[in-house]
Amino acid sequence: NDGPLGNPIWNVSGITTRSWNRAELAISTFWPNFYQVIFEAVTSGQPEYIAIDEVKIQGHPCTKSPHFRRLQNVEVNAGQNATFQCTANGQTTFSDKLWLQRRSGRDTPMKETKVLNYRRFVATFNVANTVRSDTDHYRCVIESEGGAGVSNYAELIVKDPPTPIAPPQLNSVGATYLWIQLNANSISGDGPIIQRDIDYRSTSGSWTDIQPVDSHQYKIGHLDPDTEYEIRVLLTRPGEGGRGAPGPPLIMRTKCGDPMHGPRNIDVVEIKSRQITIHWEPFGYNVTRCHSFNLTAQYRYAVGGQEHVGEEVCQETGHIEPQYTLRGLSPYTNVSVKLVLMNSEGRKESDELMIQTDEDVPGAIPMESVQGSTFEEKIYLQWKEPIETFGIITLYEVFYNGISSFDPEIDLSNQSGRVFKLGNETHHLFVGLHPGTTYSFTIRASTVKGYGLPITKQFTTKISAPSMPAYDYDAPLNQTDSTVTVLLKPAQSRGAPVSAYQVIVEEERPRRSKKATDVLDCYFVPIPYQNASISDSPHYFAAEFPPDALQVAQPFTVGDNKTYSGYWNAPLLPHKSYSIYFQAVSKANGETKIDCVRVATKGGATRK
Repeated sequence: NDGPLGNPIWNVSGITTRSWNRAELAISTFWPNFYQVIFEAVTSGQPEYIAIDEVKIQGHPCTKSPHFRRLQNVEVNAGQNATFQCTANGQTTFSDKLWLQRRSGRDTPMKETKVLNYRRFVATFNVANTVRSDTDHYRCVIESEGGAGVSNYAELIVKDPPTPIAPPQLNSVGATYLWIQLNANSISGDGPIIQRDIDYRSTSGSWTDIQPVDSHQYKIGHLDPDTEYEIRVLLTRPGEGGRGAPGPPLIMRTKCGDPMHGPRNIDVVEIKSRQITIHWEPFGYNVTRCHSFNLTAQYRYAVGGQEHVGEEVCQETGHIEPQYTLRGLSPYTNVSVKLVLMNSEGRKESDELMIQTDEDVPGAIPMESVQGSTFEEKIYLQWKEPIETFGIITLYEVFYNGISSFDPEIDLSNQSGRVFKLGNETHHLFVGLHPGTTYSFTIRASTVKGYGLPITKQFTTKISAPSMPAYDYDAPLNQTDSTVTVLLKPAQSRGAPVSAYQVIVEEERPRRSKKATDVLDCYFVPIPYQNASISDSPHYFAAEFPPDALQVAQPFTVGDNKTYSGYWNAPLLPHKSYSIYFQAVSKANGETKIDCVRVATKGGATRK
C-alpha cells in the first residue's frame, strides 16, 4: 500500500554456492493486504547477483514459519510500559529469533514467550518508560530456520497525563477552611479528564493530603488558623499512570481564629507599694489560634473618688516569660487586674483579680487644713490627715520653733521642741510660749513605711500689755496747789516694745473709784484737756512720751502748764481732787495693749 520501506526480517549468510536455499515468508493477510518484498544481497566488493526461482504465493499457512494473528494498537500514558502481545499460529523453537520491530527506530527484544498449545504461542514485548517520542508503528517479527513471519503494523500511542496550566483560584477564606475554584479548563497534556484531585499541604510542614473533587469548586476544611497552605490541582486521564503532575500552586494563608480562651491561673508574684508582678499559665498557638497576637493587662483603681484606668501590653507575638509588672500604681489601693488575649479576629479575657498594693510613706498634710488659734502664751494647732495616706497613719511629728518676735529683747534660743501624736490625734495645745512671737510649725505624717513630706506653717502669738512697776501713789515727790510731781518709771515690754507712755489726770468724783492695778480701767481713747472740758469728761491726757524719752526713772510734774506731744498739761485746780495715772502702750500686728497704774493722788483745798 505504498508504505515506507521496513527493516530486514530474514537473512542468511555464507559462501556462494550453486545450490538453492528455500525460505518461507509468513505474512498476515489483514488489511492492508498489498505487500512489497525486497531481496537484498551484500557482497565483498565484487559484482554479484541473486537468483530467485519458484516464488509461490500460497493461500494457506506456511509449514515452517508461524503466522501472526492481528497485532492490536496500544495506548499508554507517558512513563508507563507499553506491552505488545504477538500471538502466532504455529510452533516455535529456542533457536527462533523473535523481536518487535519499530518502523523508524530500534527494535525491542522479547520479554517472554508463552505456549498456549502445540499450535499457538504468545510472545510479549515491553516498550519501557514510554515518552511522547516513542509514538510509532510496530510489528512482530520471527525468524526461523525455514523462513520468517511478520505481523501487521500496530500503532503505539503515548499520551501525556494532563496538568493544569493555571493555579486554582480562591473564592473565600476562613480560619479553618479555604473555598477554591479548580480553574482547570486549560491544561497541558492529553484528555479526557476522568478524575480531579486537590493536593494541599502546609508550607511549613512536611505532610501532604490529596482529596478527590467532583465539582469545579471545593471547600478544604479542618485547616489550622493563621497557616500558609500550598494548593495544587491534579488531573487524571484513563489508564495506568494517567495522573498528571500537579499544577501551579495557589499559596494562601487562613485567617486567625478566635482565641480558645483567656489567660488562666493568674497569680501574684510580688506586691510593692507602687507595683504588682503577676504570673499566668503559659499558652501557645493552640490557645491563641494566631501567630500574631498580643496580651494586655487592663487595670483600674480609685483614689480620692477619681477612677484611674490603664492598659499595658505585656506580651506580643513571640515567647517570653509569662509574667509582667504593672508600675506606677497608687499605694495601699485595691487594684482590679485582668488579662486580655487578642488577635485580629477576637479577644478573650481572664478572670478579674483584686490586689491591694502595699503601704508607702504618706503624702503631705493639706496646707489649708492646718489651723491655729493663737493666744498670748499658747497656740492651739489642728490639722487633717493627708489626702494620700498610702496606708494607715500611725504617727504625726510636729516640730515647732520660735523664729521672730515683735520684742527684740526676747531670747528665742529655747523656743523650740518636738511633739508626737498618735494617728487618730490631729491637734495639740502648745503652752509656755512667748507673746508677740512668730512660731514655725513643721508637721509630717508617718505609716509603717516611714514619714512623708513635711509642711511648714507659721503662727504668731498675741502680744501682752507692758508690765508696769509698782508705785506708792500716796507719797508723791512734791505737791503744790496746782501741781503734783511724781517719779515715772519705764515699763517692761511683753511681746512688743512700748510704743508710748501717757499721763492721765482724772478728777475724783463720788461715782468712780480706782484700784492701782485695775487693768480694765486703762484709757484707750485719748482725750485732750480742751475736749474733756467741752464733753465734761472726768479725765484728760496731760502728756505723752515716746519710749526713748523714758529710758530710766525720772520725775515729772503734772500741771506744769506745758504741752507734751500735743497734749496740754494744764495746771490743776486747787479746790478739786485728782488721781494721776501713768500707762504704757504697746502696738504690734494690729493689736493695742495697755497697762496702767495710779502713781499719785491730790486732794482738793478747802475754800475759805
